[in-house]
Amino acid sequence: MIKKELLNILVCPKCKGSVQLNEKKDGLVCEACKLVYEIRDDIPIMLIDEAKPLKE
Repeated sequence: MIKKELLNILVCPKCKGSVQLNEKKDGLVCEACKLVYEIRDDIPIMLIDEAKPLKE
């Protein structure tokens, strides 16, 4: 699980907007860019090239 302190400082690398933990707690969602950044082994992968499109 990602610590709350880390969540408070993380931003989307594409737009620099805020990200939120998704419902499954396995990714960080940027609503502005409609992208999900995966979390692997409690480490957020904040690479634009590895982000997945947000499924609505």
